[in-house]
Amino acid sequence: MSLEVERVETGKQLREFIKMPWEVYKNDPNWVPWLFFERLTFFDKNKNPFFQHAEADYFIARRNGRAVGTIAAILNHRHNEVHRENVAHFGVFELLPDQEAAEALLETAGRWARDRGVEKILGPMNLSTNDECGTLIEGFDQPPVILMTYNPRYYVEYLEAAGFTKAMDLLAWHGDLAKLVAPGGMPEKVVRIVGKVKDRYGLSIRPLNMKDWDNEIERVKKIYNSAWEKNWGFVPMTDEEIHHLAEGLKPVIDPAVAFLVEKDGDVVGFSLSVPDVNQVLRQVRPGPSTLGSYLGVARMLLNKRKTNRIRVIALGVIEPYRAKGVDGLMYYETAKAAVPRGYPLAEASWILETNDAMNRAIEVMGGVVYKKYRIYEKNVK
Repeated sequence: MSLEVERVETGKQLREFIKMPWEVYKNDPNWVPWLFFERLTFFDKNKNPFFQHAEADYFIARRNGRAVGTIAAILNHRHNEVHRENVAHFGVFELLPDQEAAEALLETAGRWARDRGVEKILGPMNLSTNDECGTLIEGFDQPPVILMTYNPRYYVEYLEAAGFTKAMDLLAWHGDLAKLVAPGGMPEKVVRIVGKVKDRYGLSIRPLNMKDWDNEIERVKKIYNSAWEKNWGFVPMTDEEIHHLAEGLKPVIDPAVAFLVEKDGDVVGFSLSVPDVNQVLRQVRPGPSTLGSYLGVARMLLNKRKTNRIRVIALGVIEPYRAKGVDGLMYYETAKAAVPRGYPLAEASWILETNDAMNRAIEVMGGVVYKKYRIYEKNVK
């Protein structure tokens, strides 16, 4: 049967590109649909501020006219400037069981990158490390939490058969917060450090103030990029990207589990955990249309407290205050606040496999790695 790969050039094609996962995962009970109307904006190069410093093309593989897979080829100029690299990325790699289509899509993305003079292509990233990224390689038996990826097992086989190899693994940790905050549940070392860190360094910690939203975002902006600047693959976000991300997260934030650590009024640490509304979306399963996704998000917001888990999305401390127990303080306060709010469980993700300090801290607090994701790479020259 004939196979061809076409570049997305029209609004109709873009909608078909976005709808592909509904075909791939229609019989998978663990899959959580994305919101169609949100993805329309996300992939719109005139609306997503990511494209102020990046370029991309989207592709659809067709077999006898039927869409069987998709891929995005991405050139993030900001990434290359920051890391002094010459690489491209791929993402939105979704397809039915069809190895030939997988090879055609990956080759198309590789050729696109090669034509732009780059040396290597990495992925999947949708569209960067500031968005969903990684191929699930362990933990297929459970659905993903909010803003984490999910995929069939055969994606791993297809990527490796096409010559892609490991660049970096990303870890997802599971934590039982109810057990942690129960009498005797918190490790003595953590209790001791947390009890001293505020007085020792003159720090205070408080929850996010949603009534002062704009100023809170400005405070977070001051530390966000510096706190993560040395992480593998991290690309500093522009002001526009930070505001875009913040507005997208605002409807699902529970400020009781988001914290700012301050020193004399200046923010030195920040942690953001959000309710895992994927638990609701998985049940609602919003459809592949604007109306379907609006109805889905309405039901999600009405039922967002019907989740028993949070995802710790971000936790960062600026350089002078690292290795002083500030991260432990934020974990401790998050656990204490989460359980009374009805969140006895947590996922901390994703954490670089090479981030020894953070992985060790989570393990000390009883965390267990239960999912792994992989960023792949391949030379294209």
